[in-house]
Amino acid sequence: MSVIRIELPQHLRTLSGAEREITLEVQGVVSIKSALDALEARYPTLKGTVRDQGTLERRAFLRFFVCEEDWSHEPTEKPLPEAVAKGREPLLIVGAIAGG
Repeated sequence: MSVIRIELPQHLRTLSGAEREITLEVQGVVSIKSALDALEARYPTLKGTVRDQGTLERRAFLRFFVCEEDWSHEPTEKPLPEAVAKGREPLLIVGAIAGG
C-alpha cells in the first residue's frame, strides 16, 4: 500500500468538501487510474467529475500533472514515478483554461 498526495482545483474542492491537498492510500501499482479509484472511493461526489463514469476517460477540461510534466494523454494504468508513489510529489489535477 502507498500513501500519495493529490492536489485538487477549487471547483472539485468545493464539490467534495476536500482540502486543496489530500492524502490517499492506494493499493497495488500507483497509477492515475488507481489514484482516481481511491479518490472517488473517499469522495463519492467526485465520481463522474474527473473522468466519465462509463468510459473512465478524463474529462476534457481537466489535466493531470506529475513531477511538472503533463500526463493527461498518458495511459491511466502507467505507473507513476516513484516520487509520486512515495508521496514526495503530488499528483496535480488541474482545471484547464479555455477561452477566445
